[in-house]
Amino acid sequence: MFGPYERSAEVYDLLYEEMLDYDAAAEQVAGLIRDRNPEAHTLLEVASGTGAYLTRLARHFDVVGLDRSSHMLKAARRKLPDVEMVEADMAAFDLGRGFDAVVCLFSSIAYVETIEKLRATIACFARHLNPGGVAIVEPWFSSDQWDEGYVGVLSARTADMAAVRASTSSRTDAGRVTMRFAFAVAYPDGTVDTFTEEHPTGQFTVEDHLGAFRDTGLEVQHDPHGLIGRGLYIAVKQP
Repeated sequence: MFGPYERSAEVYDLLYEEMLDYDAAAEQVAGLIRDRNPEAHTLLEVASGTGAYLTRLARHFDVVGLDRSSHMLKAARRKLPDVEMVEADMAAFDLGRGFDAVVCLFSSIAYVETIEKLRATIACFARHLNPGGVAIVEPWFSSDQWDEGYVGVLSARTADMAAVRASTSSRTDAGRVTMRFAFAVAYPDGTVDTFTEEHPTGQFTVEDHLGAFRDTGLEVQHDPHGLIGRGLYIAVKQP
């Protein structure tokens, strides 16, 4: 059993490019930032993963990526060798400078697991915003949206490999969810690699998120639909 993305970083883009329209979503994020801060120039993506969003956001901003997974950062650096990539915990980082925008997308905020770490994470975001800066967070499913017992599958292929991810999960009363992803990756030489990862996460309500933003003094709005139906929090640090 492996931890989050210890083995699956290699196939992350292959699988999720099938699921997400990164180009359209990145344009939407850039537009939300520009609407609130037309002069925005610098952007920090927290939980930037393999850089799938970062490559698109780099069309609009000078970008920096931050992730706690060395495996995901390795993949991101191959795409963006000239972009600064920082290995750090999103709940406790200090880059010593501010940005015009800080974003955390595709439900990565769930990996903080607890309400205490959620508050610490949003506080980190606020500290790294310049006056007038914009923070955007895409949440995960809250407990009232949860489909108990749901099992899922993703699959994709190229000339070089085919990959399948089957998923299931278990939840506790404390709002903690452990997702289990089982992967099979097939290669043209006849080999098949199989492995399983556990992804510990936390579920948070709309009020949990709003309260975390308001505690930092940021002015926050909640869009219940967002980029792909999971919602979106858009906050501004007043000049």
